[in-house]
Amino acid sequence: MNLNIILAFKAIIIAIVEGITEFIPISSTGHMIIVGDFINFKGAFATSFEVVIQLGAILAIIVLYRNKIFNSIVELFKWKDSGVKFWTNIIIAFLPAAFFGFLLNDKIDQYLFNSGTVAVGLIVGGILMIIIENKFRDKYTTDNVDKISIKQSFKIGCFQCLALWPGMSRSASTIMGGWICGVSTIAATEFSFFLAIPTMLGATTLTLIKSGMNFSGGEIIILIIGFVVAFLVALLVVEGFVAYLKKKPMKVFAVYRIIVGIALICLIKFGAISL
Repeated sequence: MNLNIILAFKAIIIAIVEGITEFIPISSTGHMIIVGDFINFKGAFATSFEVVIQLGAILAIIVLYRNKIFNSIVELFKWKDSGVKFWTNIIIAFLPAAFFGFLLNDKIDQYLFNSGTVAVGLIVGGILMIIIENKFRDKYTTDNVDKISIKQSFKIGCFQCLALWPGMSRSASTIMGGWICGVSTIAATEFSFFLAIPTMLGATTLTLIKSGMNFSGGEIIILIIGFVVAFLVALLVVEGFVAYLKKKPMKVFAVYRIIVGIALICLIKFGAISL
């Protein structure tokens, strides 16, 4: 087994970025693309790595919300309304992005996975966040994830399709969808967390199938390290993010997105980053 130390170091940096950004509305994929461009972490393995380590971040959600997830699964198998409704909502919300993601996956990889398109996604998403939060955040009628209706779930799932554009952010898209559908910030955020489970599992499975699971022994070790790092970092970030949202608006994330997007365009224009 030949372990590439430089590649492993770059992979750890990307895993830290993933753990920090997966569940806050600034686009984990976009940030991994940007940082990957800076440190030259590119290629087939890098693409697979960036998707697979998202499962580490998802594991953090499973650990933090283990009681809710376990109880809902028990209720589902007992065919109780609460468990059936919860997982029906998750699957319904998952389907739109799953359909379009499967249909357009190759085109997205070919045309949208670069710093230029990420910059546009960051700016557009940031502007939308400011507009939608100002108009809808305090007008919610649903204040608990268990009260979200099937209709609301489907609409939120449609908004998740925006995240197929790297830089838009899956969490930002679903939270904005929740606001527009009359769901409170905390409920929309938690729904976004749970929705990430089938979404990321689906994306990882598709990526692994496309890669043919053709990894060397050293690459498998790097994948495991990245998974663990992403999990530990996400574990720390998620609780802090939820605590923040209980007290303050998300405008700070929108402003950050716009600043980073503009800075990125400047860097591209002056040749500091190549497309």
